[in-house]
Amino acid sequence: MTAPDSVLEFAAHVRVALGGGPFPPTGGWAHMGVVLCDAVVQSGLRCEAVVRPRTRDLQAAWPDADTVTGFRARPATEDLGTALRLANARKPATITALAEHLALAGVDTRDHLRAWLEEEAHRSGVRAVHGIGPKTVDYLGSLVGRSGVAVDVHLRAFARGAGVEVTGYVQLREVYEEAADSLRHVNPDGREFKATP
Repeated sequence: MTAPDSVLEFAAHVRVALGGGPFPPTGGWAHMGVVLCDAVVQSGLRCEAVVRPRTRDLQAAWPDADTVTGFRARPATEDLGTALRLANARKPATITALAEHLALAGVDTRDHLRAWLEEEAHRSGVRAVHGIGPKTVDYLGSLVGRSGVAVDVHLRAFARGAGVEVTGYVQLREVYEEAADSLRHVNPDGREFKATP
């Protein structure tokens, strides 16, 4: 929990910098192949210039990969790295391992993944997949419409500009989530935003 004064100061900075909202929620993706690929590929790459065109192309080329089951069957006919235009094998291996993890947990659809990620044990368990850290887990949730904050370099820079001195990932995420609570922002299903447990 962050000091209430710090959260209120940060919320005031957000209000000045971005306005009072309401801000339209992102709906995320319905296609599970795209969800898995976007969650992993985004690390270190520019979203709109690099990641979005590749995930849109994958969705068009692999329409049958809209569930985890369909996605897992697809690399038998086409190489994932080639489909995503990735030069190294690390990210495709992480995507494949993430799909395997979810399949073993019985997760197949966007709605199931969204509900499944509500459990802290499940979010922690996903981090056992090599290459998946706390930001990727949070981002994975946002891709399926779960409220939360995936702290990236842009959010870190914004917080520094606001004078927030917190540097740890979890603590900085809490600052953002508590500020959203204080600003009474709502998540995609219309409920008031609540910080991640």
